[in-house]
Amino acid sequence: MKKDVYVYRYKDAAYVNLTNRCTNDCVFCLRRNRSGVGEYNLWLEREPEAKDVIAALKEQEEYRELVFCGFGEPTIRLDVLLKVAEYAKRMGKKVRVDTNGHASAFHHRDAAAEMKGRVDAVSVSLNAVTPKMYQKRCRSRYGEQAFFYMLEFAGACVKNGIETTLTIMDISDEDEIQKAESIAKKIGATLRIRHFIK
Repeated sequence: MKKDVYVYRYKDAAYVNLTNRCTNDCVFCLRRNRSGVGEYNLWLEREPEAKDVIAALKEQEEYRELVFCGFGEPTIRLDVLLKVAEYAKRMGKKVRVDTNGHASAFHHRDAAAEMKGRVDAVSVSLNAVTPKMYQKRCRSRYGEQAFFYMLEFAGACVKNGIETTLTIMDISDEDEIQKAESIAKKIGATLRIRHFIK
């Protein structure tokens, strides 16, 4: 029987895999043709509670940063994420969340405000520069409104003092990347270009 992987390692960071659920169904998602990352199978039989993740973290060798990034949207499990983040902060770790930015829409509350003091940085997947293109690429349950939910969340993170990065993939042309840079600058975030993994 496969053992669920709640924590996996990459370089000097520990990565947390909280769920396989997501509000998007992106055409470029790794889950379409992979079972995980490296030697780690990230499909879950059971979603972990905070105590499960903390127990797994205690078994890890020294790590510098805790990153919420698994085979699903981590903020769907926001309450668990916050409890684990509090533990990591007590241990003196930097905490980052890689997200599609739909946390506040999903939970109907201000997720960014709740992350303040618990999360140091967020990486928000911009993925496109118009609502129509976003929906074509990300196929969100929220339709084109998902684009605005994502930007609103990213802006709220900036306002709450969380280091905020928007990301777009290198399949985008120069014009789109320039527009993405403008969007990021407007809300006070930085832009990072991610490599598209085939």
